[in-house]
This record gives sequence, C-alpha cells and structure tokens, in this order.
Amino acid sequence: MNGCVVAGIGTEIGKTVVSAILVEAFAADYWKPVQSGGLDHTDTDEVRSLVSDHVRTFHPEGYRLNLPASPHASAAAEGVTIEKEMLSLPDTDRFLVVELAGGLMVPLNDDLLNIDMVQDWGLPVVLVSSYYLGSINHTLLSIEALRNRHIDISGIIFNGEPVSASRSVILSRSGLDCLLDVPWAEHVDQQFVSACAKEMFRDR
Repeated sequence: MNGCVVAGIGTEIGKTVVSAILVEAFAADYWKPVQSGGLDHTDTDEVRSLVSDHVRTFHPEGYRLNLPASPHASAAAEGVTIEKEMLSLPDTDRFLVVELAGGLMVPLNDDLLNIDMVQDWGLPVVLVSSYYLGSINHTLLSIEALRNRHIDISGIIFNGEPVSASRSVILSRSGLDCLLDVPWAEHVDQQFVSACAKEMFRDR
C-alpha cells in the first residue's frame, strides 16, 4: 500500500488542511476512518472542496458519528462500538492519505487507540505540528510514541506562524525532516492548497 497517515499533535492542529495539501500534491485518494461530529460538512467534504482535481476517490468513512467528541465517547452516545474490522484500509491503486480522528492516543473503544490502527495499517506517518505553548512537548511525545511502536515517520509538517525556537528544537531533538511549512492564512481555498502542494517539491 502506497500512502501515509496524517496525525496531529493535538486537536484543531490543521490535519484536514494538511491532508488536502497531500491529496493535491500526490493526486491521492483520501480516507477519514472515523468522522466524529460535523456531519453536515465532514472533513471528507472539506478536503474535496479544497483540491483542484475531483477525479480522485474520497472513500466513505468507516464510522459517521454525530457527537463532536472523542470517537469512543461519540460512538457510545449512539450505542455503537467501533470495531477494528470496520477500519481496514480501502482498496486503491493510488497514493492514499488517511486522516486520523484526533491524536495518536485517542481511544476508539475500550481496548483500541488510534495508534493501534496506525500500527496495524503499516503506513508511515506525517506528523502535523503547530506553534503554541506546549507544542514542543506534544510533538516530541508523539514522536516517541510512534518510535516505541516502530512506526515509520515520513516527517513533520508545521502549521501556522513560525516560532524558530520551537521549530529548531523539535527538528534537532527528533532528527526528522520538515516536509513543509504551512503559513497562516485568513482564508484557505484551492489556490492556497495548490500553492502549498507545489512548495512541497521545491527543494526535493
């Protein structure tokens, strides 16, 4: 399987925008295994609206849950248990971008975490980081959790106005590459996503 898992160091970190950039850059398919809340305009809908080529496939979610909460809590509110067997990777010949619902240690049920599924899928992780007080700690802990599971990390994508002191220590301590710096934008649209996608290949 050719693809990656987009994981964030926290909530509201920009995973969906980064996923759209990767879908645009690699002419990829997209899959959100669990959509928790926001069913009127899902992350799949958002990525579809942000990419320029709509020929690619947007695979249906394994679970669509109403409550905007941790997936295990949202599922429990509907009397549903998220089953590992329902979260198998979709079949595709294209590069596949998988966007997690929440961070790596978010529970899907009483026995299953997001990181368990990442390990099971066998795809490398693109880790999305940002610049807020505590982001160094959250980024390095996420990297440590992935490495403890022997999960490959493709690199880090930073999102937002840069803070050089945070960026430099994260990269030096982790030894990972920065795949892209996504600038802050008041409005994110197809043109923004396309420009960021082209930037990924500028020095590669």
